[in-house]
Amino acid sequence: MAFAITQTCCNDATCVSVCPVNCIRPTPGEQAFGSTEMLHIDPATCIDCGACSDACPVDAIFPVSSLTVGQREYADINAAYFERAEEESQAGAQGTRDFGPNFHAWGEPTFDRVLPSDFGPLRVAIVGTGPAGMYAAEDLLLHTRAQVTLIDRLPFAGGLIRYGVAPDHPATKKIGDSFARFHTHPRVRLRLGLEVGADITAEELAAHHDAVIYAVGAATDRRLGIPGEKSTGSLSATTFVAWYNAHPEVAPDAVDLSTGRVVVVGNGNVALDVARVLVSAPETLADTGIARHALAELRRSKVREVVLLGRRGPEDSACTRSELLALRHLPEVDLIVDDHDPRIGAVIDAAGSKDKAGVLRGVAREAVDWSVPPDPAGRRRIVFRFLSRPVEVCGDEHVRAVRVSHGAGELDIPTGMMLRAIGYRGTPQAGLPFDEATGTVPHEQGRVTGSAGTYVVGWIKRGPSGGIGANRACAEETVGTLLADAVAGALPTPTGSARAFPRLARRRRR
Repeated sequence: MAFAITQTCCNDATCVSVCPVNCIRPTPGEQAFGSTEMLHIDPATCIDCGACSDACPVDAIFPVSSLTVGQREYADINAAYFERAEEESQAGAQGTRDFGPNFHAWGEPTFDRVLPSDFGPLRVAIVGTGPAGMYAAEDLLLHTRAQVTLIDRLPFAGGLIRYGVAPDHPATKKIGDSFARFHTHPRVRLRLGLEVGADITAEELAAHHDAVIYAVGAATDRRLGIPGEKSTGSLSATTFVAWYNAHPEVAPDAVDLSTGRVVVVGNGNVALDVARVLVSAPETLADTGIARHALAELRRSKVREVVLLGRRGPEDSACTRSELLALRHLPEVDLIVDDHDPRIGAVIDAAGSKDKAGVLRGVAREAVDWSVPPDPAGRRRIVFRFLSRPVEVCGDEHVRAVRVSHGAGELDIPTGMMLRAIGYRGTPQAGLPFDEATGTVPHEQGRVTGSAGTYVVGWIKRGPSGGIGANRACAEETVGTLLADAVAGALPTPTGSARAFPRLARRRRR
């Protein structure tokens, strides 16, 4: 019986490197790898060895025979990927089906042009302990003799793995265990509660290391830029996610769930995470890593309805198909498509079975009367409201309604809370150049423009795109650039000794 890859796939591609029959696609060497939402196993070629399942860092791979009711459609999704590839190949397109041995060029980065003997031991500081920073640390530790200093401004390591993943996705959080093994590596020093730009300067950090890699992510959210956005009850999804993950910089009382309806602006994966947590039965979250204060507030919650506002139609939903599929299996929760515009139903009906809009076929449709408040004793529900753009948050000081513009004009959706989930954005880093338009640090293959010995990786490098696994290739590029600079003798010589920085860090640590 074949194995299948399911919803929590992180695109790390570790499974690709261990498959003995090359049946997992797309591989990192294929163009489709950069845009795929998940990887797929060919059921016709899989030999049921289980190597991919053992290697998967987020427990996303299972035998088809053991898939739960909510996972069974992933067997079809895996198979359909290869059927589509075969059709494209027969039509003259470049096919991806290849049943030969696993000779594709993937695995741990090898840096073919760089050997540890080409340069002396390096002292490298990595600012940020999320996935991007840890993939960079892994590359350095496995393939060089570098001494690595991991720095994080927070008192706990993990970045978005710890503070950005929904508590009902424990498998995704498990990749943090893979990274954590490097925290105690003999060539690693972990400095928590130390903020570059506040506790120490970028110049001080650089003076004590041969190179510095910034893996600080995209720390803030994008704004809507509409009137009333700063009203009480108007929050970013970033804050909400941090709240239920016990982020130390978000107060336990930052969220009030005394409203019957919550409007979430956006329909990407974060928006779906927020909606799912808001309508899930608290008992299903009790055994997860959710913050105790969040669980207590969810138990008191009066929220019965979450509205997901999408500026475009269902064919352009920003979420992944796998997360949308999972939403259909929430127990005791109804999914509704607000059928206020005939174009919405037409798109869903015309969508293919493999299209995102096609996932909504079979979901109930109704023209929602927004003047009617949610029934406090009714079933919880999530309403997709497409082709609607928020133009104002109404209310004197507290959110009373969200005014949306749509094809027929404008309407007010009464609510006591609005959450904006329209994307993350990087922030300027002390001592580094910054591109305000993109929210990133200007660089060339990871090397910061005009700053020798300074590098970037992850979202601060490429913008807030790509999931956990995308950081692996991103880190490979940055570390490769760093090592090439080391070979070329282009790294600045540290003026501070290896022993001086630990003393400095202890004095400055908050």
